[in-house]
Amino acid sequence: MIQSYQKHLRYYTPHHFVFYPVAIFLTATAVYFSFTRPETALWIFIALLLLLITWVSYMMRQHYALTLQDRIIRLEVRYRYFTLTGKRLEEFEHELRDSQLFALRFAPDAEFVALAEKAHNEKTGGDTIKKSIVNWKADDHRV
Repeated sequence: MIQSYQKHLRYYTPHHFVFYPVAIFLTATAVYFSFTRPETALWIFIALLLLLITWVSYMMRQHYALTLQDRIIRLEVRYRYFTLTGKRLEEFEHELRDSQLFALRFAPDAEFVALAEKAHNEKTGGDTIKKSIVNWKADDHRV
């Protein structure tokens, strides 16, 4: 699949289309039973437990994967900037927002340095950087 700004979201089928629908269905069923069955307290407890399990699994999956991905992207952006310019990105990296750094990963080498310096000098946002990319560089291995 050719990646672009419009098509850069990625889904993990077992998680997004199996686990969460099943978890939502079970939670909704427990909520329904809590209003229609005589054991209301038990079904409310089951519904809350399922809701908590679903929420915790979502937060942990997101947190672990995104934290690791963010660290890798920072390293990649630093490496690419150093390779292309011979200068260290760390000199002004602290002035860039995460969204700016993460958007730069989609820029090909020919556009990367100009966009990085524009992000630093003009404080352009991550979405603006993504929309400025002429030849989108796909990131097919992200979480």
